[in-house]
Amino acid sequence: MRENVVPSSGDSERQRIPQPLIKRRMASGRGAMEQPNVTHDGEARLTPRFWLALVVTGIVTGLFGDFLMWVLAIFEGLAFHYRSGSFQNAVAAVSRERRITMIAIAGVVGAISWYLIRRYLRHETSEIDHAVWNGDGELSPRRCLLTSVVSEVVIGMGASIGREAAPKLMGGASGSVLAHWFALTPAQKRLLVACGGGAGLAAVYNVPLGGALFTAEILYGSLTLPVVLPALATSMIATAVAWVYLPTTATYTDIINYRFTNSIMVWSVLAGVVIGLLAVFYVRLIGWVSHHRARGKQILWAMPIAFLLVGVAGLWYPQLFGNGKDMAHEAFLGVGGAGLLFALFALKPFVTALTLGSGGSGGLFTPFLSTGAVLGGFLGIVWSHLWPGTAVGAFALIGASAMIGAAMQAPLVGLVLVLELTHVGFAITVPMMVATVIATVIVRQIDGYSIYSARLDQHPAVSAEGP
Repeated sequence: MRENVVPSSGDSERQRIPQPLIKRRMASGRGAMEQPNVTHDGEARLTPRFWLALVVTGIVTGLFGDFLMWVLAIFEGLAFHYRSGSFQNAVAAVSRERRITMIAIAGVVGAISWYLIRRYLRHETSEIDHAVWNGDGELSPRRCLLTSVVSEVVIGMGASIGREAAPKLMGGASGSVLAHWFALTPAQKRLLVACGGGAGLAAVYNVPLGGALFTAEILYGSLTLPVVLPALATSMIATAVAWVYLPTTATYTDIINYRFTNSIMVWSVLAGVVIGLLAVFYVRLIGWVSHHRARGKQILWAMPIAFLLVGVAGLWYPQLFGNGKDMAHEAFLGVGGAGLLFALFALKPFVTALTLGSGGSGGLFTPFLSTGAVLGGFLGIVWSHLWPGTAVGAFALIGASAMIGAAMQAPLVGLVLVLELTHVGFAITVPMMVATVIATVIVRQIDGYSIYSARLDQHPAVSAEGP
């Protein structure tokens, strides 16, 4: 009979996992799996038990996102009386003495806390990228939770690192624990951990699509249907659950829909080259400080000194405190002159690298996004003297997309995250794509590392001095 014909590829519908409900083939006799992304599940089978674990992972990840952002808000309020609006304005409103004092305290708290965590929990793992890429997906919930809480505390007090690493880590840790509870296979556990990590990012930034793509393109490295489906589901669930505490609006609000111009199209080609070359340097910088970072008892003196130096720079530029979210927001709005934007672009990567080099643990997504935004704004102002007619905020959006796409070696993630974070930018999507593709290609051809692979420990196993 016709339905028994096996296509030349050798893939039979009866060998597919999960098996389809309709066993009869199309009249052509061709197999459904001939479409490249519609493959069988492979080792990570999407069984009913896996889907149940995935739903629970999404719920738990969303709740952890709420908890960690609550911790962040508590310490932002305690340190700088911040309640809502612009964090950098709250920092600027307090006295210089308070700024220095708060970030110095953050350095001491972070140093002591991370020293104790890494000393007494040194055999427990808390590096999600390694666990998914090269490991078995195993993460220690205890070490991950302590690391994440400390990270949000010091960020709330002004540390120049990203807030997304903690919810990403806790999403992965939730998946690791639930994989044991539901007796999943090692391959299923790796996929679940990756889905949880992307969902953590999605939950705290309200970017469900971006979080799913982060899972597929960066953590798991596959855009096939058996990966995209669970990635989308986990990010969607975690984001919806996080709405219990976090807002449902865009992260960056009040940004206008910038219009397309011939000027910005030409600029995007040139900017892509500049941003790509700078991204190579920044990624190498992150790799260098990660390899040479303070370890053991060194952290007890290195971190307070490093945080104090960041605080001194913040006396003149309060935008350097925290993850850089407001820095990017003002650039997207077109706020700030060329001098300020240049100073922030020059300083932000170095204060972030200094924070990591001192032994700090945190994210790089927002610091790099903000660096790309102010760099794009600065280059846009310079370009406007040659070819006027384009709003500065449009250049900032393109710069942010190109920088994070190139630095993460994930152009789809870079593009989607900027669009989803702002809910604008669709009119300039083509120049945004041009700059992002060019910058990503340059990084890939010159070096190939990303801000995530550059931070990995040199040994096959996670070292005792992990995050």
